Amino acid sequence: MSLTVHTEQRGDVVVVAVAGELDMATAPQLQDQITDLLDKGRSRLVFDLSDVSFCDSTGLSVFVRAKNSCDEAGGVVRLAAPQRGVLRILEVSGLVEVLQTYPTVDQAVAGEPTPASS
Repeated sequence: MSLTVHTEQRGDVVVVAVAGELDMATAPQLQDQITDLLDKGRSRLVFDLSDVSFCDSTGLSVFVRAKNSCDEAGGVVRLAAPQRGVLRILEVSGLVEVLQTYPTVDQAVAGEPTPASS
């Protein structure tokens, strides 16, 4: 299955809508998009995961690298609306504690204090 990535500017936040399977074959496509955004000075990113049906460790590492890069640039990375299976992977890996995860894109954009993991 392929991966599609679309971006939408919402104020000072870029919503990165990801759809499909995020794995070893497709993760470089998302990484390229993130690198492009960072090169343009965009370091406040919300990843809309509502249409991601699968995410493996390669996909998780893309989010960790994005967080590290955005932190260095004074920005932030938030994950939004992961499907149950993807949320479970984040929980089992412990990344739900590291990557701010929200039940909706709007909450993630707003940076509301109640993440999905609470």
